[in-house]
Amino acid sequence: AHGCYDCRVVLTDPSGVFTSPCFPSDYPNSQACKWIIRAPHGYIIQLTFIDFDIEEAPGCIYDSLTLDNGESPMNLCGITAKGLSYNSTGNEMIVSFKSDFSIQKKGFNASYIRIAVSLRNQKVMISQVPDVDTVFVADTVSIPELSQFTLCFEATKGSSDDNDDWKVFSYSNALSAESFSFGKTTKGHFLSMSGIECTLENALPRNAEFFTGTFEQLCLVGDSFSGSIGVYAKKVYHTIYCPGIFGKVIPGNGRLVLGSNSNEISSLNGDIYNFRLWNFTMNAQALANLSCDVKGNIVDWENEFWSIPTSALKAENNLSCGSYLIPSSTIEPTSCANLGNLCQATVNATTPTPPIVTTNMPDTNRTDKPNNGGLFYRISIIVYSLKPNSASKVHDAVARWLNHTFQDWNYTVYVVNIRADHVLGLCSNTSLLGNVKLFLSLLLHFSQTSCPACQQLFEVLALLVYNSTNNINLEEQDIRQKLISNNGTMADGFRLETVDVDPVEKCLAEENPPNYFWPDTRPTVTNFTFCHGSSVQIASRTCYLGLQNYTSYWGQPDLRNCTENAADIANQLLNLTGEGQQLTSDKVNDVVQKLKKIVNDEKIDESLGSTVVTIFSNILTSSDSVLAASSSEALKTIDALALKIQFTGPSMSISTRNLALGVSAINSTSFKGSSFSVSPQNNASDFQIDFDKDQANAIASVVLPSSLLKNLSQDDYEVISRAQFTFFNKNGLFQDSETPANLTSFVVACSIGNLTIQDLQDYVKITIKHTKVQEDPKPTCVFWDMNKNGGNGGWNPAGCKVQAESNENETICLCNHLTHFGVLMDLQGTVAQIDSQNTKVLTFISYIGCGISAIFSAATLLTYIAFEKLRRDYPSKILMNLSTALLFLNLTFLLDGWIASFHIDGLCIAVASLLHFFLLATFTWMGLEAVHMYIALVKVFNTYIRRYILKFCIIGWGLPALVITIVLASTNANASHIYGKELYGRGANGQGGDDFCWIKNKVVFYVTCAGYFGIVFLMNIAMFVVVMVQICGRNGKRTNRTLKEEILRNLRSVVSLTFLLGMTWGFAFFAWGPLTLPFLYLFSIFNSLQGLFIFVFHCAMKENVQKQWRRHLCCGRFRLADNS
Repeated sequence: AHGCYDCRVVLTDPSGVFTSPCFPSDYPNSQACKWIIRAPHGYIIQLTFIDFDIEEAPGCIYDSLTLDNGESPMNLCGITAKGLSYNSTGNEMIVSFKSDFSIQKKGFNASYIRIAVSLRNQKVMISQVPDVDTVFVADTVSIPELSQFTLCFEATKGSSDDNDDWKVFSYSNALSAESFSFGKTTKGHFLSMSGIECTLENALPRNAEFFTGTFEQLCLVGDSFSGSIGVYAKKVYHTIYCPGIFGKVIPGNGRLVLGSNSNEISSLNGDIYNFRLWNFTMNAQALANLSCDVKGNIVDWENEFWSIPTSALKAENNLSCGSYLIPSSTIEPTSCANLGNLCQATVNATTPTPPIVTTNMPDTNRTDKPNNGGLFYRISIIVYSLKPNSASKVHDAVARWLNHTFQDWNYTVYVVNIRADHVLGLCSNTSLLGNVKLFLSLLLHFSQTSCPACQQLFEVLALLVYNSTNNINLEEQDIRQKLISNNGTMADGFRLETVDVDPVEKCLAEENPPNYFWPDTRPTVTNFTFCHGSSVQIASRTCYLGLQNYTSYWGQPDLRNCTENAADIANQLLNLTGEGQQLTSDKVNDVVQKLKKIVNDEKIDESLGSTVVTIFSNILTSSDSVLAASSSEALKTIDALALKIQFTGPSMSISTRNLALGVSAINSTSFKGSSFSVSPQNNASDFQIDFDKDQANAIASVVLPSSLLKNLSQDDYEVISRAQFTFFNKNGLFQDSETPANLTSFVVACSIGNLTIQDLQDYVKITIKHTKVQEDPKPTCVFWDMNKNGGNGGWNPAGCKVQAESNENETICLCNHLTHFGVLMDLQGTVAQIDSQNTKVLTFISYIGCGISAIFSAATLLTYIAFEKLRRDYPSKILMNLSTALLFLNLTFLLDGWIASFHIDGLCIAVASLLHFFLLATFTWMGLEAVHMYIALVKVFNTYIRRYILKFCIIGWGLPALVITIVLASTNANASHIYGKELYGRGANGQGGDDFCWIKNKVVFYVTCAGYFGIVFLMNIAMFVVVMVQICGRNGKRTNRTLKEEILRNLRSVVSLTFLLGMTWGFAFFAWGPLTLPFLYLFSIFNSLQGLFIFVFHCAMKENVQKQWRRHLCCGRFRLADNS
């Protein structure tokens, strides 16, 4: 069947497009297609669905596309994959498509590209601006002291570069003095080693350019023991003696930069590839046999050895050590029975079909991609018809002639579009007038021709595609000559008058948008580049060919896969972690990983560094359980940030609410000690960092002794340039489950560069304030050991001791090394406001009390509902509403912790808002009870109010609902800012605790809960006093009771009103300082049992209620007669 093999192919081109059979028409039934997209090792495949519409069904059980990215196959159907991109995990991706016997859709149109992930498939462009986009050996690579070396690299040099003074690389020691470089000046090529410049004239002539537009390999060999330099160039080994380098050594721990490291001489204007360095010499034989598999033992051309800005990287297919595919045959099925025979799939990247002439392309303005990557020629022919003919007949005749002309030619060409029009109607044809040469030729040729004869003149435009398979150039003159020589084969009645052939222009190089540069590109070719600020994301742009006038033009850049630069990403993370945002463990880990990439890959200035520190400060507000999984990576990233951040002046500092960072420049040759202190700023939540100055109110300080650097090696001594200090106001990143002690201080860290400072002669003095006053302190000075607990870190007391001057407010530690320091206390010496035992007791009281309260609130409510006579008056109806609010408040509270355990954010928000609503409703109905008593007992006369209970209900239930609605509306559809899951009841060591759904925002809590109740509480106190004065006044006028009876009656009134009006909720206002614990017990007991007390005083002890119970619920002698 035609097209059977076309949808089971192996695609190996760097990029291409393929479609489902018959796309964009509906695909046939019973298809079984398979595309294997394969790239060399060191590449991945990125597949993008330009269009996608496959029959949709649950589980894609009918028609489906299966995408195997090398890790886990996925089935796709419907339309959801349109516009999406998928990356392979390796260098191969398999796309399978199947359709059943019914219901067809349009199918899919997919493009693919290969993306270089290995440095072996990429070259590096040398920056021409000092300190901008510099390529250098990564800080993690330690270059040792070199007395011998072998260095090989490949390079190109721009043809337009006339500069004779340049450097390929520069190596500077720790003091920034250049120790090793290679380049060229007007004196010739040179190799500089430890201040000695050796001329390489015998190997690299001064007047000849060794580096050109194509890569050329050069190897340099140096041996200070013999004072000789070897140069291996163009497969010839030269030995040059340079006595000055005898005994010289290239110092270690320096910085190797591609290009020039100074302003005195520029960098080579070209590209570098496969830069490798060994710490031994190779002879001519070894260099001749040097292969790509021989890795540099000091520096190799692999990603982990280099720090390369994204803008400097450029993938290329023909690099000497790049990855290449071994040709493999196309997959050919043994049978076409299951493929269908309606039409073939489209694969633009495969080899084009044999030369044919397309004669049925309509004359439209659409843009087409006839082939991916051929050379295009625009053919303009003037044909004279000896008798009147239509344009369509001329079109067909010329098409057959072109097909015959090019059919057996030595060049692989084919025509993809033909247009035929009357030349002049005659004198108004703009396309002909636009071609001055043709017009003048025709004007001269037909100067004696009448107008009717001119009507038989036709202009035929054709687009010719040439696929150069053997790099043989096809000139326009060759095409023109071929057409003219075949003039005699044109159909009878037609005569060829003029022929003109022009190549279709490339899309010219341009930058659009800024930072995206697109080189000259042939029509129909798609150009790819890395997104700005990324080494993974790819942007693309296609040079299109307009079939209306056969000219090329740029399409819009496709930046859909691009993300913003590091600063933009950091600002997004800042918003993501801002105040009110709920961060889960997964979200925190994702943020930390992004920050790690920014710190490792980007140039960190003070502005970006400040943003990163603020993000970490925001993260530190999360609970310990949320931070646990990513704490180790976060600490390492903060340390890397302090080491890498760039600053001007003697020092810089960044302070935030939970984290402060300070970096100070030091001179190792004149170091006489240093100090660092942190103190709170006045009227601010941030901290103030001071260097070499003691602060009276400092909460943490570090004093470095003058002998700090004495034990360092000479190499370490030379690379020292900075001291880093970090202060942690929150300790969530320092979690050690193996240490049974509590961290009672802030944490402060100090380091010198990236060196390990230990076994000091004089101690480092660290003074740290306690987070709480310790009445009986038993401190232990510890440091955070990154190697403990399987690399997760833990506290270690080694090398530290407590100084005798320590007290209950602060601990002074003396340590013989530098790292993160803190103070641990024995749990028995810790005075916490609520210890774990009291926390358990209070929790038990709350749950038991709420359960009892819910039962008796329900009993009160059922009593008044069941007996109609009880609920005729206003007080009973108000009491029923209060009992309803209390019942649902207690039930919601009891269910809250259980619902929080499901970890469903939406459900937790709903429960928290319901709990908030019923709490406010309870407060409101207690307030309405007081209002009603005032009206009933004080304002006895003129107290009739229409629809009295209805108005109370509108206030009692409507006002809380209004408050909740306003709170939710203020969240901008993100209620997780206000309500959500919080951890309550943690022990003194910060462990344990239970999740509870409640208000997260402190402002909302204090305004809508504490403030709301405060207003109700003050009003109820006033009403309570007024009502009690009124009750006592009335009771005092009666003489039929004894004094004792009167006192007991008044006492009962006080107690009953206290619970009815919620006066016990006021215990919360007195839970401060030393009275915290007793008032919390009173608050928990009385308020959790409020429903019980209301039942006792306002239900069980009321005579009319007792009568109804005895009349309807009792039997025998306890039953009350109906007429009593």
